[in-house]
Amino acid sequence: MRLAQKVALITGGTSGIGAATAGLFAREGAAVVITGRSEARGREVVGQIERDGGRALFVRADVCVADDCRRAVGAAVSAFGRLDVLFNNAGVFVANDAVSCSEEEWDLQVDVSLKGTFLMCKVALPVMIAQGSGSIINNSSGWGMVGGDRAVAYCAAKGGVVVMTKAMAIDHGPQGVRVNCICPGDTVTPMEHQDAEHRGLTWEAYVAGASARPLGRMGEPIEVAMAALFLASDESSFITGAVLPVDGGGVAG
Repeated sequence: MRLAQKVALITGGTSGIGAATAGLFAREGAAVVITGRSEARGREVVGQIERDGGRALFVRADVCVADDCRRAVGAAVSAFGRLDVLFNNAGVFVANDAVSCSEEEWDLQVDVSLKGTFLMCKVALPVMIAQGSGSIINNSSGWGMVGGDRAVAYCAAKGGVVVMTKAMAIDHGPQGVRVNCICPGDTVTPMEHQDAEHRGLTWEAYVAGASARPLGRMGEPIEVAMAALFLASDESSFITGAVLPVDGGGVAG
């Protein structure tokens, strides 16, 4: 097992990529703490992990709230004694350009994806530094590397995550903490279904847009989770400050 004896905290762990990663990490031996705002979905994910023989805990938390972030990290350490992996997965997306994007939509996307990632790192890093080890994986987007249509706030937030990852890798590598970033492309998650609806597209038309990519399809949550697993594990022990696209070749052209 690649994460035996490790403890992982996953934000936005109640659905999509987060839930897939929580299940995978647990199967690979980690004790898993997931956060989210839906108690029902959180309990469902934890229940499935426990039925499969894993260890898991749900903490209802909003990554935009510093006290919630502190409480989530504290719960992980209290329950399992340490914190080895932080996967900053929580994010939201509202499709709009700069003219139509409201101030509230801007604040929401930047606060969850960028500020939330910062706050979780801020409270998790002292634990990892004291241990002399840790792996932080920040979830950005292919659109954090290149621009995207009707996504001005999302691109700004996710682009910030990419460069913030590099800055943290430089600062905290000497303290034994690795910080890396994954950049998924379109992945079959509730967020993508919501985006299709917001854009006025049928799901079939939305999915067809992926056909132009080199692999010709959308990704599955487990495929992104596998990339996170690699960066969480000791297999990536000499990798920090990396930005890994997991997007079917979407940013290759």
